[in-house]
Amino acid sequence: MRARVRVVTFGEIMLRLSPPGQLRFAQARSFDALYGGGEANVAVSLAMLGLDAAFVSRVPDHPIGEACIQSLRRYGVDTRAILRGGDRLGIYFLEHGAAQRGSYVIYDRAGSAFSQIRPGMVNWDAIFQGVDWFHWTGITPAVSESAAKTCLEGLQAAYRSKSAGLTISCDLNYRAKLWKWGQPAGQVMSELVDLCDVVIGNEEDAARIFGIHAPGADVTSGRLEACQYREVCAALATRFPNLKTGAIAITLRGSRSASHNTWSAVLWKAGELFTAPAYDMLPIVDRVGGGDSFAAGLIYGLTQFSADPQRALNFAVAASALKHTIFGDFNLVTAEEVEKLAEGDRSGRVSR
Repeated sequence: MRARVRVVTFGEIMLRLSPPGQLRFAQARSFDALYGGGEANVAVSLAMLGLDAAFVSRVPDHPIGEACIQSLRRYGVDTRAILRGGDRLGIYFLEHGAAQRGSYVIYDRAGSAFSQIRPGMVNWDAIFQGVDWFHWTGITPAVSESAAKTCLEGLQAAYRSKSAGLTISCDLNYRAKLWKWGQPAGQVMSELVDLCDVVIGNEEDAARIFGIHAPGADVTSGRLEACQYREVCAALATRFPNLKTGAIAITLRGSRSASHNTWSAVLWKAGELFTAPAYDMLPIVDRVGGGDSFAAGLIYGLTQFSADPQRALNFAVAASALKHTIFGDFNLVTAEEVEKLAEGDRSGRVSR
């Protein structure tokens, strides 16, 4: 039986505009319009998996902002804590890659409603009543200084709730195009991550933010070995003491091309390193949100299979492997579908 778990996520949700198929921006005569963003993607995934998921953000009080909120509600996300205000919703443009041409993202989020969020706007103590888990990503403090300060305010409130059993997780999610407001990413993130129990990153995040490198790893060539990341996890746990009793997960994407990736992950818990089975993904429908779907799968796995870290990790990797088959930011799969894949059924046969 699924344990009742309430998860709160905090971050920016944006309008996503992308040319149809694999068209380039210069070829586009129309754009597919969807909504997405790291923490919103996690909330949708968790709601689809059957957990009680709420999203905290700020969107403009006009029809586009309302359409954005409705896109979350349709999948069962609690949107009551979303603030209304500001003039515009952040936008990102996505050009889908193919074969040796990588995908390309252009952000248009300066001056967005969320970038202007400030400490004191969110009633964190009320939001964390009865909450089991709080999740944020490194994208949020990168957006603006005021968003970083609001994230810290939320983390401090969550930390006060830890005595009630609340767990705090962070996906490092380094975005070089966003860290423009003055403070170095490593300096800002160190203060925030210090309050976390669970940290998630991709194969490069720890190096880019904290200067912690995996010996011998070659991301460009796609050659990644799980054992190379044991030292990364140990170094993170040494730097952030809460992680010694928590968990660290690192996703391992081997990019053979934009259309062909390998996908796996490791989980470090109490000094032991667990490795997930690898998936060979060809072709990829949409890789955006892959890391977010892993984070959601891991939160689900750690709360539902707390005594079995290997099962939790396998579930997270299977959930994110399925996301690569789904167009859009959101991972629209059920726990039953993920379990089926995690247990070894990779046939893709028609279900009749």
